[in-house]
Amino acid sequence: MNNNIFYIAAALCLSAAACTKKLDRLPTNDITPDKAYSTSTGYKEGLAKVYAAFANTGNTGGTGNPDIPTQIINDEGNSDFLRLYFNLQELTTDEGAWTWQNDAGIQGLHEMSWSSINPIVDGLYYRSFFQIALCNEFIRQSADGVLDGKHFPSQSVDSIRHYRAEARFLRAYQYWVLMDLYGNPPFVTEKDAIASTIPKQISRADLFKYVESELKGAADSGLVAPHTNEYGRADQAAAWALLARLYLNAQVYTGTARYTDAITYCNKITVAGYSLHPNYSELFRADNNLNIDENIFTIAYDGTYIQNYGGTTYLIHGPANIPGTITGCNGSWTGLRLTQQSVQLFPDYSGNTDHRAQFWQTGQTLDMTDMYTATAGFSTFKYRNITKSGAPAPHADPAGNYSDIDFPLFRFGEIYLIYAESVLRGGTGGDAGTALKYVDSLRSRAYGGAAGVIPAGQLTTDFILDERGRELYYEACRRTDLIRYGKFTTGAYLWAWKGGVESGTAVADKYNLFPIPSTDLSSNPNLKQNPGY
Repeated sequence: MNNNIFYIAAALCLSAAACTKKLDRLPTNDITPDKAYSTSTGYKEGLAKVYAAFANTGNTGGTGNPDIPTQIINDEGNSDFLRLYFNLQELTTDEGAWTWQNDAGIQGLHEMSWSSINPIVDGLYYRSFFQIALCNEFIRQSADGVLDGKHFPSQSVDSIRHYRAEARFLRAYQYWVLMDLYGNPPFVTEKDAIASTIPKQISRADLFKYVESELKGAADSGLVAPHTNEYGRADQAAAWALLARLYLNAQVYTGTARYTDAITYCNKITVAGYSLHPNYSELFRADNNLNIDENIFTIAYDGTYIQNYGGTTYLIHGPANIPGTITGCNGSWTGLRLTQQSVQLFPDYSGNTDHRAQFWQTGQTLDMTDMYTATAGFSTFKYRNITKSGAPAPHADPAGNYSDIDFPLFRFGEIYLIYAESVLRGGTGGDAGTALKYVDSLRSRAYGGAAGVIPAGQLTTDFILDERGRELYYEACRRTDLIRYGKFTTGAYLWAWKGGVESGTAVADKYNLFPIPSTDLSSNPNLKQNPGY
């Protein structure tokens, strides 16, 4: 990757590394909000920290000064947003299992038997709220009333208002994560005084309305037009993409379908200048920051400036037994594997026909005969820390530890699939012919030609779910997709070791949501646990 705002964030984190055990003093660098936000440059540095919380785990890089206390997550390397989010979205499904059963929080995820005391479940919850707290403070410090007293040039004020809209988007994204995974979390905004009130709980339906309102507000008044921001920063298309995903899942969140609205926002993105990148595998290479044709919003990682053991570093090292010469790193952690049900979504899983089937088979069995054996189940080299030409990553660290690959939170290929599914589910504003064209475009790219084209009668909602499994596997979508289809906890779709049984079994519906961490329940009397926990 190559992104100025993340370089700013890296420098800020390094400069903040010094600390003291004395508590009766100002920070050693004397950077209070009044000083931090005394210049327009300070506001951009503040925004950089908000973005950096997606990719960094603390103030020193790697390990040493974590954002999330080790009492919660045990290991700073596990506290990166993407690693936590990926584990809850993927390891709980047909798309993933992790070999090391003694790693904190792993046991119980794929078996779907987690409890309200789980470091990964707790870790994502607190990571999301950490990022929300950063957003709230930035929005508070960039309010119009505050800016009026700064006497900045009007151009600087306009820029800061754009920054504020980006912070609103990032906060809305994190509240969407909490709504999707935890349902009814506590709720705080910039209007709540710090440490003076105990947060109240918000219902899932009310949080849906809030996220919807914030995304629309940010898109309509502050976010810049698509393709006009620095790479790695949010623009209107990022808000539209999250709105499309929000509406696709609205029936799960609120009980009311919103497929027409999903189509509306897909259409906005479609006419905003995005297209499918010609080569699927290049979407997940070390120079994928150049894929501005398809990338809508990414988490930017950098092997030199942003170093931790989560993010896409996890996705190049994690897959089991793949040589580092393939993944572009110094070796495998022998962890991540897929169930045979996920692999068999590809009629030919060799990759010779559908090139999205990027599975490592040497020494691996197709069937996941044991959940915690590194050779049981194929792994994937979808993420490779090399460039499109096969050269080393642009900012590779010499030791081969860290990844340069940016993670696409939203890309245009998903928009085609949201559109198609929404049309098939009865949404208006689109049509079946266009839906088929979009799906055929994805499959033609995957097959390298017309061999991937399907007849109109084959395009059903179940086909779309399978196609999402082929197109979006390992992109942290699967749990949400299976819940929308009623196949996550039920017996309608079984995969190896679902429910802790090799052939798979249904589990209680309570597992459609993760529990509110017991530590938060004990400290906040306003909170009620999700049913069944």
